[in-house]
Amino acid sequence: MSTHDTSSAAPRSSDGASREAAGVTAVATLSDDAVKRSGASPAAAAPDDAAREPGSPAPANSRTRPGALRKSWAVGLIGLILPVLLVLVWHTFSTNGTFSPVQLPRPSAVLAAGWELLQSGDLWLHVGISTQRVIVGFLIGSGLGLLLGALLGLSPWARAIGSPTIGALRAVPSLAWVPLLLLWVGIGENSKVTLVAIGAFFPVYTTVSAALRHVDRHLIEAARSFGLRGVKLFTTVQLPAVLPSVISGLRLALAQAWLFLVAAELLGSSMGLGFLLTDSQNNGRTDRLLLAIVLLAVLGKLTDALLGVFERWTQRRWSVAGTR
Repeated sequence: MSTHDTSSAAPRSSDGASREAAGVTAVATLSDDAVKRSGASPAAAAPDDAAREPGSPAPANSRTRPGALRKSWAVGLIGLILPVLLVLVWHTFSTNGTFSPVQLPRPSAVLAAGWELLQSGDLWLHVGISTQRVIVGFLIGSGLGLLLGALLGLSPWARAIGSPTIGALRAVPSLAWVPLLLLWVGIGENSKVTLVAIGAFFPVYTTVSAALRHVDRHLIEAARSFGLRGVKLFTTVQLPAVLPSVISGLRLALAQAWLFLVAAELLGSSMGLGFLLTDSQNNGRTDRLLLAIVLLAVLGKLTDALLGVFERWTQRRWSVAGTR
């Protein structure tokens, strides 16, 4: 190769890299615009208030919110109003003779039952094993749902082959899987985690596959014109475009995981909140039964709040990526 050819090859390579980098930036900007048009959260398309430069206008959602809802602590306090009212109604009906103590124990009796289990060490055992089953099953099910949803959402052939079968399996009730899993996997932890994973799989699969099918075709063509293909195209354009749907699917999957957990622990379990429900019913301990229901609600809300933290992190990440 001549000296002239060698010297001209480097600029061409540099031009190619610059072109791809410019393509990523331009397509990320187009992706942000597509997310805005699709009705995604404004926080996903603009930096946080703390990241705005002085003098720049506030995001639209902060301008339209009432003043009391612009502080996170105020939102938390307002959210406590309805639970407090429900506890007051509960206390009223349990003390005015509408329900007997066996039918509806007082809130103080439920707290006493929780303290009794806490002192014996059984409370943390039930909470810990149920939380572990949900987390492991949720990670397995949502991961498989994301992979299979992306495959069927991006490939017409895979969608034509797999969509009818998966749609039919999605209609099977959770309790229908229990005897089959007990027969195939056994009565141990694997069957319970598998059932939770089944519950977490379908919401993620459904939302991801449906969202990827409706990504703006012009956006994908623009990305391909800049040389983006395969994984780079998916992570730079398609995944950010469907990120709100992915988060919604994860939230639904987490709720389904807790539902399927109770179904798994109702049969063949000696630990967990589902077992506490069954054992309390058999022994006539309505106070412990209500305690298990309250704990399931609290744990479900806490895990959903953790997903909210993950959602805000992804919004900041893609916002920063789109401004580079």
